[in-house]
Amino acid sequence: MKNGSSYVPPTYVPLGQSDIEAEISPRNDNHSVVPGESDRVVPWSSGICACCDDIQSCCIGLFCPCYLFGKNAESLGSGTLLGSCTMHFILWALINTLCCCMTDGLLLGLPGCFVACYACNYRKALREKYNLQEAPCGDLVTHFFCHLCANCQEYREIRERSGDPNHSALTLVEVTAPTVQTME
Repeated sequence: MKNGSSYVPPTYVPLGQSDIEAEISPRNDNHSVVPGESDRVVPWSSGICACCDDIQSCCIGLFCPCYLFGKNAESLGSGTLLGSCTMHFILWALINTLCCCMTDGLLLGLPGCFVACYACNYRKALREKYNLQEAPCGDLVTHFFCHLCANCQEYREIRERSGDPNHSALTLVEVTAPTVQTME
């Protein structure tokens, strides 16, 4: 995402609420929610299918969901990047591959419930931290059917709520080549 961009994604309109109701209700720009300050549940800053609003996190979430999940867990303070990333990789990639190979492809989607059970607790922690509504459905169901989209939505929400567009940026380390050496 470019730092100088003036693009603002459209506001998220929850199910059961019309566009007109969303325009009438004031948007909560105070992103930090203090426990006990307000019992009002606020909507997510972006929808579950708004992955293309942030192409960088969308691509990383699609091709390396373990890394994005680890960044989310690290930002929540619920785990370390390496630990959460490794556990997600074991549950997502290895168990899916083993089940697919051992059953000739019959149980390809079944192991998704393991990663959904693991990831839904992080989504619940995020919702409780920012007093977010449980949308579009329950945390377990969201991660079971839309795990990659939920992962990206959680990253966008953490970045939006932090107030810093570069918060836990997904930038890569710049590597420079060593100087040319000659033997004398």
